[in-house]
Amino acid sequence: MSRCPITYEVLDEARYSLTGLRRLSSRLEGLEDFPYTAEEQVREAQIRVSKMSIQGVQAKLSARLSVARRVFEVVDAGGRYILKPQTQLYRELPENEDLSMRLASKAGIEVPLHGLVYSKDGSMTYFIRRFDRQGRSKVAVEDFAQLAGLSRDTKYDFSMERLVPILQEHCTFPVIQKLRLFRRTLFNYLIGNEDAHLKNFSLIRLGDQIELSPAYDLVNTTLALEQTQEEMALPLMGKKNRFTRDIFFDYFARERLELSDQAIHQVERQLTSGLSEWPPIIDVSFLSTEMKERFRAVIADRRAVLEL
Repeated sequence: MSRCPITYEVLDEARYSLTGLRRLSSRLEGLEDFPYTAEEQVREAQIRVSKMSIQGVQAKLSARLSVARRVFEVVDAGGRYILKPQTQLYRELPENEDLSMRLASKAGIEVPLHGLVYSKDGSMTYFIRRFDRQGRSKVAVEDFAQLAGLSRDTKYDFSMERLVPILQEHCTFPVIQKLRLFRRTLFNYLIGNEDAHLKNFSLIRLGDQIELSPAYDLVNTTLALEQTQEEMALPLMGKKNRFTRDIFFDYFARERLELSDQAIHQVERQLTSGLSEWPPIIDVSFLSTEMKERFRAVIADRRAVLEL
């Protein structure tokens, strides 16, 4: 039995479900393998890194979808998608990120269209649609490193508490965005995303409103890094590990974010409800059996700490 790597639907023969294809384009009838091996993708990313507007440690390619040719095409400019290949440094990273983003959606976190695509060597490549593009226009987006006056090299030199004044200063409705930040903070902790640094949070201008952008770069780094001592990239209450429920709920939510008890309980209820939907999604994900078990173990440990 096979499944669609875009929707996780059960398939009979085709490699992608019609529902998955239509999420990419209402006119798409099929999708060819991405015409690069994983190794070739990494090499192409290294060659093109200076031409990309989005960079980082992980290899990335800018691409557009050719509906006529039924294939993702690598481009230097104007790409609507970011593609991330397999890497020898971190096991099953595309499958990990795709699953993490799906779990985020179930937790009530807005995420862009994303999924997995087969490459010509049979490996899986992760894709995500860029939310900072609308047609040929670029949407105004600034990450928190830019807003804080820091750089890629100093993106860890901050704290969770110091994110709050940025929301307060720039967002149209800061209370709503602080609630969203609280939800994302709990989610990142739950799935073992220990690399949520300043460049992984952004503000976006939509019409006359400024708010947190859709979430991106959500990965269970506990699985990817294997040997790690930290539980969060940005310290909270001066700590990067050994957190407690009180630190998240009493200190961060009530004291620093100044959220009401009603709002906090609402996030907790929604997150707990989403957690009940996670196990079957993990079961049918494209991770190996070993990695699925490790993913579940991380969530179970963190859930016990948060008492959810």
